[in-house]
Amino acid sequence: MQNEQLATIAVLGGTGKEGGGLALRWAHKGHKVVIGSRTAERAREAAAQMNELLGGNNVTGAANAEAAAQGEIIVLAVPYAAQQSTVQEVAGALEGKILIDVTVPLVPPKVSRVQLPNGGSAVEAVQKMLGEGVRVVSAFQNISAHHLTKLDEDVECDVLVCADDTDAADQVVALAQEIGLRAWNAGPLCNSVVAEGLTSVLIALNRKYKVPGSGIRITGV
Repeated sequence: MQNEQLATIAVLGGTGKEGGGLALRWAHKGHKVVIGSRTAERAREAAAQMNELLGGNNVTGAANAEAAAQGEIIVLAVPYAAQQSTVQEVAGALEGKILIDVTVPLVPPKVSRVQLPNGGSAVEAVQKMLGEGVRVVSAFQNISAHHLTKLDEDVECDVLVCADDTDAADQVVALAQEIGLRAWNAGPLCNSVVAEGLTSVLIALNRKYKVPGSGIRITGV
């Protein structure tokens, strides 16, 4: 597949560890990637570092709103505290697109304790904010950033993909598989509560057993 056939992916929060790891893997596979950040300068610096590491020029940087406008598929990989404000900032650029929300509702300092907002899904709340014109998909919450940057290593953790739009979910499953991850269509967006809550469980396991990035596997399929 030629580069021009691959979707342009905008990663809002791409200067962070999780968003940066995903951006790096997609750029490595030939996608054009736009790093989004609150400041364009910081985004461009991160993009330059990725291009130097990969020996290419697939990555550019821009402020979040501009990055969202450039992307065909948008990835939201910001801290939970910035989730809704970032969505509001870029909402005008999301219509008709897929928004992959990686948000985990962690509430410091007790990040190893499940604290879902009002007992529900943080990602589902974004779908309600944006309406049916944006296809929101929940994915990648349980993948440790520690593993994503190691391009030559397999990631021993499955990806649960939840969405109310089956076609959008299938596209995200394919994007995950493309960067060496095993992914599953795990049902409607409301099921995202499981993946969101699991992140705190995995953090607790990491601390208890002194490992950098525990994960989950789906068996029997």
